[in-house]
Amino acid sequence: MQSGFRAGHGCTSANLKFLKDILTAIDKRHYCAAVFIDLAKAFDSVNHHILIGRLDSLGFSNDCLAWFTNYFSDRVHYVKSEGLLSGPLAVSMGVPQRSIFGTTLFSVFINDVALAAGDSIIHLYADDTILYTSGPSLDTVLTNLQTSFNAIHLSFRGIQLLLNASKTKCMLFNRPLPAPARPSSITTLDGSDLKYVDNYKYLGVWLDCKLSFQTHIKHLQSKMKSRIGFLYRMKASFTHADKHTLVKLTILPILDFGDVIYKIASNTLLNKLDAVYHSAMRFVSKAPYTTHHCNLYVLVGWPSLHTRRQTHWLQVIYKSLLGKAPPYLSSLVTIIAPTHSTRSSRYISLVTPKANSSFGRLSFQFSAANDWNELHKSLKLEIHISLTSFKHQLSEQLTDHCTCT
Repeated sequence: MQSGFRAGHGCTSANLKFLKDILTAIDKRHYCAAVFIDLAKAFDSVNHHILIGRLDSLGFSNDCLAWFTNYFSDRVHYVKSEGLLSGPLAVSMGVPQRSIFGTTLFSVFINDVALAAGDSIIHLYADDTILYTSGPSLDTVLTNLQTSFNAIHLSFRGIQLLLNASKTKCMLFNRPLPAPARPSSITTLDGSDLKYVDNYKYLGVWLDCKLSFQTHIKHLQSKMKSRIGFLYRMKASFTHADKHTLVKLTILPILDFGDVIYKIASNTLLNKLDAVYHSAMRFVSKAPYTTHHCNLYVLVGWPSLHTRRQTHWLQVIYKSLLGKAPPYLSSLVTIIAPTHSTRSSRYISLVTPKANSSFGRLSFQFSAANDWNELHKSLKLEIHISLTSFKHQLSEQLTDHCTCT
C-alpha cells in the first residue's frame, strides 16, 4: 500500500490503482467515498525513539540500531543569509529530507498505519494518504469510512504525527447514483467536520467527483498557455533548435505527466489540449496559424497527443505483463491460456474481464486487456521481448494518419 519512492512505483501507478478501484465500484453501482489525509510537517515530526523501535521490530541488529541512533544524534541546522551564518539549532526530531535515507526511513515509520484501515482501502505515497471505501448503501459507506478514519487518525497520534484537519478533505464520487446535497460529515477525533470537495489535487492530478478530469485539463491548459505565451514573447531570442528544445523540456512534460490517467476524459476536453499542443508546434515550426495540424505533425516530427497517450498507456500495460509495474497493477493483467492450438493462440493475448457499464470499461483491468488485444492484431508477439524492443515496435505500429475531411 506504499507507492512512494519504490522501484517501479510512482504517482501515476498510485493514481491508476485508486482510479481502478473507484471505477470498478461504480461499475457495480456502488457508492464511493474517500478521505484525502494531510499531515502537518510529517517528515519533520518523526520521533526518533519511535523510529528506532520500528527498526528494532523489523529485526535490525543492535549494531545497526546503534548506527541509526548515532545518525540522528547531535544534528543541527544553520541559516545562511547574505554571507552571515546563524548559530546552530538542535534538531531533535524528523528525518533529513532530500537525503538517501530520509524517504525510506519515513516509509518505515508510517508503514504500520495501513494496518488500521479496517474495511476501507488505504494507499500511501510517503505522507500523502488516501482512505476510501465503497458499497451499495451510502450510509454504510460513510459509516465504514468514519470507523476507518478514526482508527487511522488514532494510529497517526500513536506515532506523534499531527493531522492537518483544515487540509484533509472528503469526496463523494457521485456518478451515476443519486446522492444527498449534504451527506453526513466525516469528523476528526477532536470533533471537527471534514469538508466535502468536488475537486482535489492528488499526487499531481486533479481528481473530481464525476471523474471527468475537467478541472485537471483546465489547469493543464492554463499552465501551458502561460508558458507558450512567454516563449512567443521571447521568440526573437531563440534559434530553431532552441525552440524545439524549450518546448520539449517545458511543455511536453506537462502533457505527458499522468496522461494515462486523464486519457479517459471526453474528446471535447482532450481536444482543448490539442489546440494548445498545436500552438506549441507552430511556435517551433514558424508555421502560419492557418497550417493544418496534420501538416504540423509532419513539420515538427511529433505524434498527436492521442498517439502519445496511447504509447504511454501501452507501455504501462507491457510493464505490467513483464512484472515491472507494481503488483497492484501487474495482478490485473492475465494472459489467456489457450485450450487448443490455433494460429492466433500462439500470440500473447489478455483475458478481458466482464464490465457492466461504460465506467467498468474505463477501469484498468478492462481497458488494458481490450487495448492490448486490439494492438496485438497487428503486433503479434509470441514471446516476451525487452521493454526497449517493445517501445521500438510500438513506435512503428502507432503512426498518425490524417483522417480529417
